[in-house]
Amino acid sequence: MAERTIAFKTSPSNPNIGEIQTIPERHKEMPYAPAIRIQSPGDLLYISGATASPLYHAHPHELHEHAHPVEIGAQTRLSMDTIKSILEHEGLTWTDVVKVVRYLTDMRDMDEINVVMNSYFGDWKPASTTICVNQLSTPGARVELEMTAVFPT
Repeated sequence: MAERTIAFKTSPSNPNIGEIQTIPERHKEMPYAPAIRIQSPGDLLYISGATASPLYHAHPHELHEHAHPVEIGAQTRLSMDTIKSILEHEGLTWTDVVKVVRYLTDMRDMDEINVVMNSYFGDWKPASTTICVNQLSTPGARVELEMTAVFPT
């Protein structure tokens, strides 16, 4: 069995989650962690993708419920606020999040999305994947975020 290294940073809300940085002196250049290690895992929370649309809305979609702001920062904040409400409902915080998947319709939006997400995550950096897609679930949606969090044991 491979020997574990000491995590670069441990989540302040969950000591079972460790941020892995293979070149720690360069961590400030990264908006995400290359890896997250979960030791003695607690229960997992998989959070469905959130767009700027309200969390609860009619299906099939009624377009009047999906009046998205045009600005990517505003859409990202709405998505993050939806996820925050789910985390809070479950008694979790941003530092319990271990994985983020971002779906963007334009990769040029990445830097602004990172700025907004960092305002929520602070210096905590979950593992992250970004995927560029042709379109999202409703007209005008430019970003969708899904996350995985771990409950402390």
